[in-house]
Amino acid sequence: MTVATASDSLATRARRTRTAARLLAIQPLEARNGALGAIAEALGARKDTILGANAEDCRVAQEDGISSALYGRLKLTDSKYEGVIAGVRDLAQLPDPLGAMQIHRELDDGLVLKRLTCPLGVLGVIFEARPDAVVQIATLAIKSGNGVILKGGREAVRACTALVAAIHQGLDQVGIDPNAVQLLTTRQETLELLHLDQDVDLIIPRGSNSFVRYVQDNTRIPVLGHADGICHLYVDRSADIPQTVNLVVDAKTQYPSACNALETVLVHRGVAADFLPAMGKALTDKGVEMRGDGMSLDILQGAGALAIAATAEDWSTEYSDLVVSIRIVDHLDQALAHIAEYGSGHTEAIATQDQPTADRFLAEVDAAGVVHNCSTRFSDGFRYGFGAEVGISTSRLAPRGPGGLEGVGTYKYQLVGNGHIAATYSGADAKGFTHRDRPLT
Repeated sequence: MTVATASDSLATRARRTRTAARLLAIQPLEARNGALGAIAEALGARKDTILGANAEDCRVAQEDGISSALYGRLKLTDSKYEGVIAGVRDLAQLPDPLGAMQIHRELDDGLVLKRLTCPLGVLGVIFEARPDAVVQIATLAIKSGNGVILKGGREAVRACTALVAAIHQGLDQVGIDPNAVQLLTTRQETLELLHLDQDVDLIIPRGSNSFVRYVQDNTRIPVLGHADGICHLYVDRSADIPQTVNLVVDAKTQYPSACNALETVLVHRGVAADFLPAMGKALTDKGVEMRGDGMSLDILQGAGALAIAATAEDWSTEYSDLVVSIRIVDHLDQALAHIAEYGSGHTEAIATQDQPTADRFLAEVDAAGVVHNCSTRFSDGFRYGFGAEVGISTSRLAPRGPGGLEGVGTYKYQLVGNGHIAATYSGADAKGFTHRDRPLT
């Protein structure tokens, strides 16, 4: 096989990826899972090289003044890297996403319709920092029979290059065309990729809201992504205070640069005097700056918390940092109105011991994820058991939320007859259809 190189035009490389994807799509599950196992082995064998490349990326990025949020995404710790490898092995344990029968229907005697799941084709994935996204997305593509063209940020180019080399080694080892996974390294290639609407079937941007909006505005290829991750927690008057403080601390500080990190806390007036001092102390101990409205600021500062006055801009800001905005509301309706106005459709949470209130919140909030008495940080493909995710979509169209294997698949109809013609079923003497559903086997 001829492996595409950087000297080839991007269109040529994309066509080779499409060819490789067509062959990958017809590989049995055992072969695709075997590729994942070989990739996991290659990643393990090359661990020191890859972490060394990432360390150099981090050093250069710090010299260039990278933000703390991006640096958090860029750095591969030993535990994060081991988690990446574990994710590849977990993905191999998931059911086959290809060939699943969704419809099995007899239209008439001897005329049978099936709808079967199949790959999308070629994915174009553009992301800032986050070298671990290379492995997550490439292995999801392989498992689901898709080709993928990856474009990482320049700040992660060394680690991304080393990771793709390991992926190619694994693919080559089991006889799968390495052209199924391509890596781009220049900004010019990003612009070219966005114009390959004949060769790329879906663009997936992962990064800041301004970056995602740029991609959405500069391509005719369908885009799966979210432009903002402004996640709220509404603290109801019947919330369990110690439990809810733990939820806030986890959602805000466990990984503040993540898109599912908490950005705004809405507190029922009836619980504010008890809840805010406890939350303020816990967040201050973690170095979190709180930006409160008038009443919440008085309570927080009175309790010695690290708090300043919020501005109107804070309600629509995704901080991706150790900053959180806080607002007191009079009732659930006011919280729902705030979320409807400022929420980004990513993940919204409620803390309450009152089930009817929780039920109403879960039903009425319009977001890809709505959670009750748990952290917004659970909104993640790996934690949902998807193996990994290609990204999180805040679109109302499917896929919505974390996109796992089903997020990079589609379906096709297969109709098998025996000389059947449409004219038989039209006109004055039209024959009727039976439309009888059969078992999905």
